[in-house]
Amino acid sequence: MDLYKTMYLQLFNRVTDALERLERGDAEGARALLVSAQQEAEAIYMEAEAEEA
Repeated sequence: MDLYKTMYLQLFNRVTDALERLERGDAEGARALLVSAQQEAEAIYMEAEAEEA
């Protein structure tokens, strides 16, 4: 369960940052943050899967 908590907190924080950028009118910056957050969450998951194998 710690894996999902880590992923959730990481994604939540990055979404919050992206929303702040949208409020400032920086849509491309927000998009970049969301894409990188998605990639980081996937990397966390894949690393955990590799450690279990």
